[in-house]
Amino acid sequence: MPRLRPGATGVTPPDPDEVLRIGIIGTGGMGTGHLNSFLALNRNGREKVQVVALADVCKPRLENALRIATEGQEGVVVASYSDYHDLLAREDLHGVLIASPEHWHAQHAMDAIRAGKDVYCEKPMTLRLWQALELRKVVHDHDRVFLVGTQMIMQPKYHKAKELIASGAIGPLIWSQTSYCRNSRIGEWNYYEIDPRVVPGEMLDWDAWCGPMPKIPFDTKIYHRWRRYKDWSTGIVGDLLVHKMSPLFWALDLDYPTRVCAAGGHIVDLDMENHDQVNLLIQWANGHQMVVAGSTENEIGIEDIIRGHQATLYLGGANCRLQPERIFADEVDPVDFQGAGVQDQDECRLHWMKCMRTREEPMPNIEVATKVMVAVDLATRSMWEGHAFTFDADKMEATRA
Repeated sequence: MPRLRPGATGVTPPDPDEVLRIGIIGTGGMGTGHLNSFLALNRNGREKVQVVALADVCKPRLENALRIATEGQEGVVVASYSDYHDLLAREDLHGVLIASPEHWHAQHAMDAIRAGKDVYCEKPMTLRLWQALELRKVVHDHDRVFLVGTQMIMQPKYHKAKELIASGAIGPLIWSQTSYCRNSRIGEWNYYEIDPRVVPGEMLDWDAWCGPMPKIPFDTKIYHRWRRYKDWSTGIVGDLLVHKMSPLFWALDLDYPTRVCAAGGHIVDLDMENHDQVNLLIQWANGHQMVVAGSTENEIGIEDIIRGHQATLYLGGANCRLQPERIFADEVDPVDFQGAGVQDQDECRLHWMKCMRTREEPMPNIEVATKVMVAVDLATRSMWEGHAFTFDADKMEATRA
C-alpha cells in the first residue's frame, strides 16, 4: 500500500505501544456508536485507543457521550467541548472522528487536518462537490491520514474483485450495477426520535449547528432528521448509495466519472423532501457505465455485478464469483471466492488506526472518495434540475450537459 504523499515531510507515527488518543466531533447516534466501538476495541485488546475528547453543540448528547466515555475508560480523563475548535486546539490528540451532519463535514475535516490531526470522516465525504474539491486540496497539502467511513470496502470480496479486474481476468470493463434498498412503514429517518428538551438556548446552540449554512429559524425536524431535507443532505445518495459505490469505484480503479444522470421520485413518503426512490447512471471516459438504484420504500435491490467482455463478477453476499462468458468458456477459468464474514465497521476503524501508525494511504484514499462525490453531487443535481451533468477531471469542473 502506498505511503502518504511521496516526498512529503513525514509525520512521526505513534510508537507501536503508544495509546492512540482520539477526539470525536458530533455525539449523536453515529458518533456515540463509534465511541462505544472504540471502547470495545480497546477493551478486547484489538487496538490501544482512548477517546479523550468530545465536542457537540447539543448539551444532552454531549453529556450522554461524556458519561459513556468516562464510565467505559477507567482512569482516563475525558473532556467535553461545546466548541469543536477547543477540541482541535489540544496537542495530545492523534486523530479526530467526525460524525457531524453532512453540511459540517468539509469544515470540520479541513480544520482538523490543518490542526495536525488524522481524520476519519463519516459519509458522505461532504455535502457538495465544491466542498469535496476544497477538502481534497487540503488533504493533498498536508501529510495526514484521511478516511471516509464507507466501511463496505473492508469486505474481502471487493479485494478479490479488484485483483481479478487488475489481472485482466474479465477482459475490458463493460458495465456494472449495484443498489442499496430498504423499506420503512414510518418513513426513512423518522425513526430518529425527537428529544423535546433540545431547543435553542442552554440545550442547543442552533446558530452553531447551522454553521456554514444560512441561519434559519429553529426546526426540530430538521435538527433531528436532517437527512430528510435536500438543503441539509443528499438523502439516499449520500447516506446509503456511497456504501455500495465506494468499493466498486475502488475495485474498478477508473478515473473520474465523466457523465452522470439520475432520476428521483416521491412515491410513498410524500412528507420527505429528499427522494424515496432514485436511479443513477454513471459513465466514464472509457465507456464503462454503472447503474445504481436506491430506495427507502422497497427492500428488493439489484444484484451487485461487474461485467467484462470475457467474464462477469457476481458479488452477492460475502462472495466473489467469476463466471466466464459463454463464448470465452474454453479460455477463462471460473473462480468461486468464498469471502469470510467481517464486521466491516470495526475493520474500518481498525484500518484507520493502523494507517495512523504506519502512515499508509487508507482505503478509500482521497482520490476515490472524491470520485464518489462527483457521482453523488452530479446525480443529486441531475435529479433536482432535470439535466445530465458532465465532469472535466483536467479542470475539476462540472457542467450541465
